Amino acid sequence: MGETLKYGRAYVFGDSVNTDALAPGSYMKHPIATIASHCLESVDPSFASAVRPGDVVVAGKGFGIGSSREQAAEALKHLGVAAVLARSFGGIFYRNALNLGLPALVCAEVEGIASGDLVHVDAATGVVHNSTRGTRLSAAPLPSFLLAMIADGGLVPHLEKRLASPRVSAQS
Repeated sequence: MGETLKYGRAYVFGDSVNTDALAPGSYMKHPIATIASHCLESVDPSFASAVRPGDVVVAGKGFGIGSSREQAAEALKHLGVAAVLARSFGGIFYRNALNLGLPALVCAEVEGIASGDLVHVDAATGVVHNSTRGTRLSAAPLPSFLLAMIADGGLVPHLEKRLASPRVSAQS
């Protein structure tokens, strides 16, 4: 399960980035592509148009605080963000991210990453390699059952896969 994500550029944000910044309320009645095109525009107006698949969002304390809107994590995934590293997460955002197949790792050393640094994250080991600075940081690794769920694309595809398997018993 120790699949290493591709190298991607880091987009660094501060503390208390809330779900309204990630999925602005005024766009919530629109499709996810529209919501994603406005992701983080109140913090970095160029983010949604500049981020590329494989890039990593890095933040301080309380990333994803606020409402329970799962579109906050879904917008990042739609944009191709490979992982989110933060000192801490809003609890509901954290679970929504994992449920949608977006790795979210707690990393106390995020100050060792600057915007534009090239990084890769190994969610199984918690190793974050910053190739721009030649450093390795530690994040809390994700347990194997969450890695399996993420590899399947999130909670719903994971459950569909498990329920379709003839080996799944009522007790598993």
